[in-house]
Amino acid sequence: MSGTLDTLREDFLEQGFAFPVDILTPQEVEEYRSEMERLEARLGDMRIGYKDQLNYPHILFRFANKLVRSEKLLDAVGKILGGDIMVWSTTIFIKEPQTPSFVSWHQDLRYWGLSDAGGMLSAWLALSEVTIENGCMRFLPGSHKDGIFEHDDTHADNNALTRGQRARVDISEADTVPVCLEPGQMSLHHGQLLHSSTPNNSDKRRIGFVTVYIKPSIRQTLAPKDYAMLVRGSDNFEHFIQVPPPEEDLSEAAKQWHKRVLEVQDEVLYVGDKGPAN
Repeated sequence: MSGTLDTLREDFLEQGFAFPVDILTPQEVEEYRSEMERLEARLGDMRIGYKDQLNYPHILFRFANKLVRSEKLLDAVGKILGGDIMVWSTTIFIKEPQTPSFVSWHQDLRYWGLSDAGGMLSAWLALSEVTIENGCMRFLPGSHKDGIFEHDDTHADNNALTRGQRARVDISEADTVPVCLEPGQMSLHHGQLLHSSTPNNSDKRRIGFVTVYIKPSIRQTLAPKDYAMLVRGSDNFEHFIQVPPPEEDLSEAAKQWHKRVLEVQDEVLYVGDKGPAN
């Protein structure tokens, strides 16, 4: 593992992940986190995603749209994806202190419908300290090379995933890597990498801002249309409907775009889901 841009691509291709990568200064972390929490309070009871998550905030909030365009972040992503980069999704994952929320072992691309595993990655940026105690992610090195495993939809209580999806694979914790990060650091992981996280047993919030970046060349295979936002380079393929950045926080136009994107993602993420077992 390495935090240097020189070895980032090599680490990513071999292990399926790379971290830690330094992205934000302490002052920038404080500014982004304060803005997030201010807007979080403004939302109140409004829900903008799945299971109380803040999904696609880059469509609704200027601070989130600014963050996904960070030059330092895009330079790191560009080492793997190249010069043309789009945002497919963003999520703010928050684990409150002393709460049971967890994520079972799974692979993202089992459910996302994106056509090329080499044409996307997830960038997980810490806006708080991320430790084993507060529920950091764990990666299984090299598992991105093993194809897509079968998954079961458990719909388990406290599972933060949409369907409670769990890969049919036995994993020894001794073979896994805890993804501990300082505020402002980032991890990158492959769409086929097996990963999970445990509950937050600490007295502090664990906050991660996660962006899925894609190449414009890939397609959505589970729905007739999909949305993305160009953040660097050009889109010469037009496989995705372009979402504009928000001019104001929670504007009516931004909320309409957000609604359209969620409707498509509902269609994609729940393909084949039979719901909780009776």
